Amino acid sequence: MKKAPAKKVNGDLLPEYDLSKLKGGVRGKYYQQALAGTNLMVIEPELAKIFRDSESVNRALRMLVDTAEASAIPARRGSLSRKTTRSRRRKRALA
Repeated sequence: MKKAPAKKVNGDLLPEYDLSKLKGGVRGKYYQQALAGTNLMVIEPELAKIFRDSESVNRALRMLVDTAEASAIPARRGSLSRKTTRSRRRKRALA
């Protein structure tokens, strides 16, 4: 005995999904909260091929910062060493 074909509602939507029962949905309800708690950066597609994950991007940026700091002229004598300053900045950034 063959089963009767299921009725198609709105293309791919199955009959058990009754949209009339969904009430109170608000578009963008948590949008502002998501923006406040996110530090999302978008990189160009050709860079995304090189940097496959956030860890590799962070490593490259740290190397760039270290290089820039090493080539910068110190502001005054007697200040903390660059290594100590760099270490403190990283600790603050990771906290």
